[in-house]
Amino acid sequence: MLPLDGVTVVALEQAVAVPFATRQLADLGARVIKIERPDGDFARGYDTTVRGLSSHFVWLNRSKESVVLDLKTDRDREVMGKLLGKADVFVQNLAPGAAERLGLGADLLTAEHPRLIVCDLSGYGSTGPYRAKKAYDLLVQCETGVVSITGNEAEPAKAGIPVADIAGGMYAYSGILAALYERERTGRGSAFEVSLFDALGEWMGYPYYYASYGGTAPPRAGARHAAIAPYGPFRTGDGAQVFLAVQNEREWVALCEYVLRYPELATDDRFASNPLRVEHQPQLRQAIESAFAELTGAQVLERLDEAGIANARMREVQEFAEHPQLAARDRWREVNTEAGPVHALRPPVTTAGREARMDSIPRLGEHTEAVLAELE
Repeated sequence: MLPLDGVTVVALEQAVAVPFATRQLADLGARVIKIERPDGDFARGYDTTVRGLSSHFVWLNRSKESVVLDLKTDRDREVMGKLLGKADVFVQNLAPGAAERLGLGADLLTAEHPRLIVCDLSGYGSTGPYRAKKAYDLLVQCETGVVSITGNEAEPAKAGIPVADIAGGMYAYSGILAALYERERTGRGSAFEVSLFDALGEWMGYPYYYASYGGTAPPRAGARHAAIAPYGPFRTGDGAQVFLAVQNEREWVALCEYVLRYPELATDDRFASNPLRVEHQPQLRQAIESAFAELTGAQVLERLDEAGIANARMREVQEFAEHPQLAARDRWREVNTEAGPVHALRPPVTTAGREARMDSIPRLGEHTEAVLAELE
């Protein structure tokens, strides 16, 4: 038995954020009925890289049932009403105001279905001057300041994964779990909203405090850290790049004594504290790379491990897929699609003796007839 067995989620969803949230619920055993327009969730067409299927869609939609409804028609709105009468959770990420125009506003639904949990996810929230503004992941990264602190000195950059969508999806997911727990105690459902802007804004906490109370924003530092040093990539004698991270003074001393074999550096006035090391990063980098110049990347990593200094080497995406840690921990499973089986990572939360639900990626409308038959 999985934790959400018996919970039915109706998801009027598209793109990334809500599908990400509902996939987590499906992993835990919830029945997720994905409502798609006749032309489908537009994420189905983002690319064709996974045996002709979209990488985003394959990532976000396993274990769901695809039901096609045209909610502009009276018949399908009636079907939607019947589905919600049997549902525990309704979650949607339509354009602002669209759910209300379809008769699917949170106030109306919670009045009609007192045990229903309603989650509305939007770009900027239901109020304020940005309420109706279109909000895609890059644009929310811009508005929250993420792009301003990402990249290098020469050029800002967005994060390489859709962090605004993922943040919004995770808060929707955790909000739904909290609402289900509350309903167990009160017997009543509830309604809440999540915005991508608020979600990613929460993730901007450290830069906000740094800038607001320190007077300047964290500088763009590429793969280095704006507030901690040494932290980031360093070149070794064979041309390799080794990434290391020092978090405290004990580790700084260990790095100097056991890795660099340069104990005097630990007491150098320029590097006597973390703020001073950040201030003098160019000189610090030169000192570290001078010590690494006589060593290979493998030798540096070995010394770092022996000294208990956190380290890594940068892997390409395919190298990550072949990572020995994933193999050793049996993290891969196969998920069926209409184009054949594909590999998928097990959900991050691991419970001994329990296997997550990892069913097929649905074809567009694959479950329409079966789900509608249940309503007759």
